[in-house]
Amino acid sequence: MEAVVSTQSTGEKYGYTHLSAGDLLRAERASGSADGDLIESHITGGTIVPVEITVKLIANAMKKVPNGKFLIDGFPRNEDNVKGWDEGMDGKVDLKFVLFYECEEEECLRRALGRNQGRSDDNVESFRKRIQTYVNSTMPIVNKFKGEGLLRSIDSSGDPDSVFILTQKCFGGASNEQ
Repeated sequence: MEAVVSTQSTGEKYGYTHLSAGDLLRAERASGSADGDLIESHITGGTIVPVEITVKLIANAMKKVPNGKFLIDGFPRNEDNVKGWDEGMDGKVDLKFVLFYECEEEECLRRALGRNQGRSDDNVESFRKRIQTYVNSTMPIVNKFKGEGLLRSIDSSGDPDSVFILTQKCFGGASNEQ
């Protein structure tokens, strides 16, 4: 399971701008845009927002940053995301590696319910739906990236400081499997 650990801090430490797909989607939803209701239905339903929307939001955010180095958090989530990213960003991005935070399902649920951010998807029902989406849609692309030698796995079951140390090793040129 994926867990959010100090990805913003990691990005800053290594000169990357942190872009959270989830934060971009929630901001778009809150803006009252035409896509807002669609985004909300996917977020609360535990399903994946259409790739065209997510890639557009990420690409627009990337255009606003001059340094051109990004840590994109929470994307891609399925094969359609990978294809959409490849089509929309072909020749524009040099993918270095994919970070994969591994954590047991119950620990992820505990963390999601304990973050107190008031997110519409921070409930047991939405979480369980997200887990099914993760197993069925995300794990196949995780395995794809692993097969391509791009995956850097991190055990994120520890406390944030321990996970941050493991994450830093991925940026320091450590081997692909941590």
